[in-house]
Amino acid sequence: MRLATPASTAAYAARYPNLPGHFRLLDGLTVSSLGLGTYLGQSTEQDDVRCRNAVLTCLQAGVNLIDTAINYRAQRAERSIGEALLQLHRLGMERQEVVLCTKAGYLPFDGTVPRDAEAYLRRTYIDSGLVPREAIVGGCHCLHPDYLRDQLQRSLRNARIAAWDVFYLHNPETQLDEVSRQEFERRMVAAFALCEQLCSEGLIGRYGCATWSGLLRPPTEQGHLSLERLCALAREAGGAGHRFRVVQLPLSLALDEALFRPTQRVGLKERTVLQAAAELGLSVICSGPLLQGKVLRRPLPERLRRPFVGLRRDSQRALQFVRSAPGVVAVLCGMKDPAHLQENLEILATAPLGPEEFVAAFGPLP
Repeated sequence: MRLATPASTAAYAARYPNLPGHFRLLDGLTVSSLGLGTYLGQSTEQDDVRCRNAVLTCLQAGVNLIDTAINYRAQRAERSIGEALLQLHRLGMERQEVVLCTKAGYLPFDGTVPRDAEAYLRRTYIDSGLVPREAIVGGCHCLHPDYLRDQLQRSLRNARIAAWDVFYLHNPETQLDEVSRQEFERRMVAAFALCEQLCSEGLIGRYGCATWSGLLRPPTEQGHLSLERLCALAREAGGAGHRFRVVQLPLSLALDEALFRPTQRVGLKERTVLQAAAELGLSVICSGPLLQGKVLRRPLPERLRRPFVGLRRDSQRALQFVRSAPGVVAVLCGMKDPAHLQENLEILATAPLGPEEFVAAFGPLP
């Protein structure tokens, strides 16, 4: 089986009845509300092993959502995941129980950062004829269909799998730094059309956009992304049955715009990103819950600690905040350090806040 399936992911979740409120639905798949992120780390064998071990620990603890990107650690994150997946049968698991997600858009290195990075990227991606020079933005970002297909094929080889369950366009708002809105939308339609073709070929299960600032910026700003417009572009590329189903964006105690700032419009109504996604039928995966440790530089004030009874560390409370946010399917966290990994996994035994509890603790949503 190439892809995760509704039946197999539901069977995985059924093996963890002691994790209240933990599993949710992502486009028919049952996924853990805490996912393993693989962004941070060095391009070293030591971090390869730590990443591989983290994947195996998570899969045995009730975490079946694994997120990466081809440019993470110069393709080594995907390769570490692939090494872990070779051991699924030893764990008594099958590929179709695990929801695997990757991203493409940034030009990646291969194994390490070369001494002359610019020359490497030029030689690999432009001089080779893979993509036209004008399709690359900022010397590092490309959404050309030929490039995206090449990256997907590399990602499949890296992870030693036949298909990815979710394939994200990585920070597409980067394109708006250099191209017009009209050209951006033309490029997005072409990229979405390629993603639809990849779905039809069975190489990906569904696709989406993994963003940082684009969905959180107001419509008046140049880098703004409209969820409603992205869905319209997906319909243009794939018809009413398009497979644009998922978005990824940051949410944390320190970066809470997705919850409280109406940066989207659906019809004539102003909406937060989470509200707009729900109305448009999109699943939301959240990244950056600790903002690479910035959330934890000072102890959380008592009013932010009080709602999370039973959790012993601020890092756990910060994760539980995102995991509890209405409309969030899952929160991703980098967890290579064994001690931090065990601390994070502890939260799974504590049910997330319900919607009424969340509003009572953090105030009414727009």
